[in-house]
Amino acid sequence: MAYNDILEELRAKLGDDPDANEKLLKEQGENFAKEGNYDGLKAVGELLMDNMPEERRKEIDRLTHIDGMRLDEIYAKIEKFIQENNYLEAIPLAERLYKKVTVEYADGENARFVSLRNPFEDNLCQLLFNDGKTLNRTPFNFTMYLTTYAFLLVETGANVDAIPILERAIEFNPIDVSPRFELAEIYKLIRNKKKVLELTRDTLKVAYSPLTIARCYSNIGYVLTDSGDYEDAAAFYVASVMFAPNPAVPLEMQHLANLKGSPIRKPSREKMIEVMKKYDIEYGPDKHVIEVAAQLASHYITVKDFPNALQALKIVYNLTLDEEIKKLILKYDPESKMLRPEEAPQTDFDPQKEEEKKS
Repeated sequence: MAYNDILEELRAKLGDDPDANEKLLKEQGENFAKEGNYDGLKAVGELLMDNMPEERRKEIDRLTHIDGMRLDEIYAKIEKFIQENNYLEAIPLAERLYKKVTVEYADGENARFVSLRNPFEDNLCQLLFNDGKTLNRTPFNFTMYLTTYAFLLVETGANVDAIPILERAIEFNPIDVSPRFELAEIYKLIRNKKKVLELTRDTLKVAYSPLTIARCYSNIGYVLTDSGDYEDAAAFYVASVMFAPNPAVPLEMQHLANLKGSPIRKPSREKMIEVMKKYDIEYGPDKHVIEVAAQLASHYITVKDFPNALQALKIVYNLTLDEEIKKLILKYDPESKMLRPEEAPQTDFDPQKEEEKKS
């Protein structure tokens, strides 16, 4: 249903009692949020504003606008400047957005603001990062806003200045890996191996896609290469391509052999797992991630919410390649495409074979 149709349908349900209208609209908003219906959420937001007393409406405007412009409209301008490679125009806007967000949406004693994007992130956040505070949802994706500001600072050479901004972005959504990877890039640039390892361990606890896990392993491979631990780096690069193919990995493996000055043996699976444990990293997805996705899938199937059930089932399948989960997905969506190949890809580069070719 189109935005205008949703708006008219909701208006038809409203009566003369502002409190009853607010309750109805909030219930409708929760339903639209579960469905991922952004037009519905937008319509609910508009009608909630119309239904509010003037004083409260002004306060909402103050929280969501800068100089009469809504925060998401300001972010759209920033994105446009970035597309035009006009970083010098984008940075002042991004800075104003950052200051507005961090001042107006600061954590309180009993509550904090979060920018969680879907039911899975909501559930995983409450499991892993529950500090007893009430979670209040932000009106826009502040994690994305702050990560973009940090990106602009890095692109203009202010790497260290970007660190606290990315840390705040992570606080708004500790499940979103984007600010975590931006932060890892900074620590790689300033050659802080300890911080990359620490950050990657934390990122793996919330990683819910094969690509994310693969990138985590590649990041460790990079810092181990930089510190001269060539055989260990190879183990992490091999682990990376077991989760997602990456054309850069064979080149990195060749680079390792060149740096070492001799062939690097491709580690066995057992050796790879042994090396990873040395750095306090378990191979594969975190069990809590799979448990939360499986529980969500079960819940949504029970209440016949199949779009959300499928989202959760696909997370489980892509992390486990479980054939029974695949059958469930195809039962509810026969046309569904699996996102991860059934056979885990292997690196095409074998240093030993390359050396044999040369000789």
